Amino acid sequence: MLTVDFDRLGVGPGSKVIDVGCGAGRHSFEAYRRGADVVAFDQDEPELANVASMFEAMASEGQVPDGAAARTVPGDALELPFADESFDCVIASEILEHIPEDDKAIWQLARVVRPGGTVAVTVPRWLPERVCWLLSDAYHEVEGGHVRIYRESELLGKLVAAGLRPVGREHAHALHSPYWWLKCAVGVDREDHPLPKAYHRMLVWDMMRAPLVTRTAERLLNPLLGKSLVLYLVKREATVVAR
Repeated sequence: MLTVDFDRLGVGPGSKVIDVGCGAGRHSFEAYRRGADVVAFDQDEPELANVASMFEAMASEGQVPDGAAARTVPGDALELPFADESFDCVIASEILEHIPEDDKAIWQLARVVRPGGTVAVTVPRWLPERVCWLLSDAYHEVEGGHVRIYRESELLGKLVAAGLRPVGREHAHALHSPYWWLKCAVGVDREDHPLPKAYHRMLVWDMMRAPLVTRTAERLLNPLLGKSLVLYLVKREATVVAR
């Protein structure tokens, strides 16, 4: 399940891409399929081991074009271990809401992308996220959980201050918002509750089959209920000074 539109980012053969806070690797895998030179970056080393195994499997099964490359790098988003202007594209999907020093992380994202390069940042959208917080403290009051709810204007201001120019926006995953509301309402740890279980089965079916009815419904509902805010930006030509 991709949150980012790779066509808008211009990712293709030879593109140098870093997926910061890659998690299970969904965006890294797509960039690799498109022939990019990919760095999957995260502080969770066991998860990175799984991502590395999937990279190997993709290569052995012929899922990637010749010339594509992929590797995993562990580390902290506040101190990216890469030179300035190292990448053509930077992806930071659903990570900034976890980071107390988000300004510092944003400046790191801007530092490592080349002038004219593209950046995609996604965070939970204000309204769906606010409903989750109101329904359940356990949803966000956990170690490594969400530390803030962004308003779009606030996040854009931080990104622009770091030397990035917005070029597009969208909302994604409207069908996922009711699932999380159900989870929060019945208890986020209640894996056996029939309502979220049934809804989750529908989401899995949707992801596996991509039927016209649910794809159309989500496209129509995204402007109202999209769970994620997706921002597309370009690095301005002026040099960004790291903080």
